[in-house]
Amino acid sequence: MSSTKVQNVVVVGGGTAGWTAAAAIARLIGANLNVVLVESDAIGTVGVGEATIPPFRTMHRLLKIDEAEFLSKVQGTFKLAIQFENWRNVGHDYIHSFGFTGQSCWAAGFQAFWLKAQSLGFARDYGNYAPELMAAKAGRFGLLQQDALSYAYHIDATAYAGLLREQAEQDGVTRVEGKIVDVRQNESGDIAEVVLESGQAVKGDLFVDCSGFVSLLLDKALGTEFEDWTHWLPCDRAIAVQTESVGEPIPYTRSIARESGWQWRIPLQTRVGNGLVYCSDYMDDDEARDTLLANLEGEVITEPRVLRFRTGQRVQQWNRNCIGLGLAAGFLEPLESTSIHLIQRGVLRLLQMFPYSGITESDREEFNRQMDAEFRYVRDFIILHYHVTERTDTEFWRRCRDMDIPDSLQHRLDLFRDTGLVFEAEKDIFRENSWVQVMLGQGIQPQSYHPIVDMMDEQELRQFMHFQEQKVDHIVNQLPTHQEFIDSYCRTTSA
Repeated sequence: MSSTKVQNVVVVGGGTAGWTAAAAIARLIGANLNVVLVESDAIGTVGVGEATIPPFRTMHRLLKIDEAEFLSKVQGTFKLAIQFENWRNVGHDYIHSFGFTGQSCWAAGFQAFWLKAQSLGFARDYGNYAPELMAAKAGRFGLLQQDALSYAYHIDATAYAGLLREQAEQDGVTRVEGKIVDVRQNESGDIAEVVLESGQAVKGDLFVDCSGFVSLLLDKALGTEFEDWTHWLPCDRAIAVQTESVGEPIPYTRSIARESGWQWRIPLQTRVGNGLVYCSDYMDDDEARDTLLANLEGEVITEPRVLRFRTGQRVQQWNRNCIGLGLAAGFLEPLESTSIHLIQRGVLRLLQMFPYSGITESDREEFNRQMDAEFRYVRDFIILHYHVTERTDTEFWRRCRDMDIPDSLQHRLDLFRDTGLVFEAEKDIFRENSWVQVMLGQGIQPQSYHPIVDMMDEQELRQFMHFQEQKVDHIVNQLPTHQEFIDSYCRTTSA
């Protein structure tokens, strides 16, 4: 155990990761802490993490961020789902929505009831029993007292970091501007201070590395090993651009598979975030730029920029007296909008086990164990989209379809294919409904279902399925259009 009490926390890097950490530490546990954030105006942030998932709202409740005010400032819209186009095969699409589909029982998920109804010929599409999915398709959204929808947001990531910075500074965080040119360690190997171009040294007891892909502290200073997952997730570049809106924003993200990767479309109130994630083994930067620009709607309002990355994670996300967050800790491409979520999980986990009295090895081991589990579950879920495909039209998709996959994912696929069962794992942010929707959407058809469903006779099952569909219709029919709700609740005041 370190004998040094933690009183001085230094956050290296701004952006969403840095300012989330600083704002949360200062507001939630910072009464006896000195929190400093170091960032350079000359170094930009990635700033393209513009889609979120429902747990995002947990952090806002803790920070007491007003939803309507926040959404107005970040041009926010509501997100109920992601639509996957061309993933299973060219011309095929499906939706992965938030919330629950149908009604489960103690022994089996709703998919068991649906599978039997399908075998008897009277099941509708699986998505017809999901309120968030049907609301997304109808372009509707609202905040209901009963039957509340599960939702997340589309946001301007740069504006969001600015909002967090404003709150953090109000709560006493000191921002130091400057480029770090040296990281000094003490005799034990812990980080003692970072030195800026100006010569100023910023000392700390605990350092939070939010310096992005460069990972100034975890990688450059401490040499923390990186576990590379490129053999499972071969995309290594992205090109991003913003366009003007050409219509009302839809309440879901679009993910459109292309020849050697996929394209995102994220609708904000007055613009759309676009990008192409691709594998440089099969597509060069010029071809990627041309592919993206040829598949846009609306006038381009920013210059396309290429981002290079490597999928994987640091073997230790907490090493010595340094914790990595965001891109400094690891990167999983934004296919299921998990980047900000993993930042928030790291921050909340740090707050739960904050080492006021000194850092212990058990602190580090438990933090690393939990973060490692979360990263691996997200990794497997993303690999699922690539590997379980019927596409053979390009070398990229043939590689994804034929590649070996982690044993942990293979077990899930085998279990669902054989029995229709999905078991929720601890630390997996994707629940049973998410796995079922994506596995069905990608084309896995279970060979059997749980026998408890056979306790219903056919007429009872018909009534049950009809009731589930009626519930969804009742919810969706109460909702205004997505645009009407935005206009009345959180219309943006800035362009």
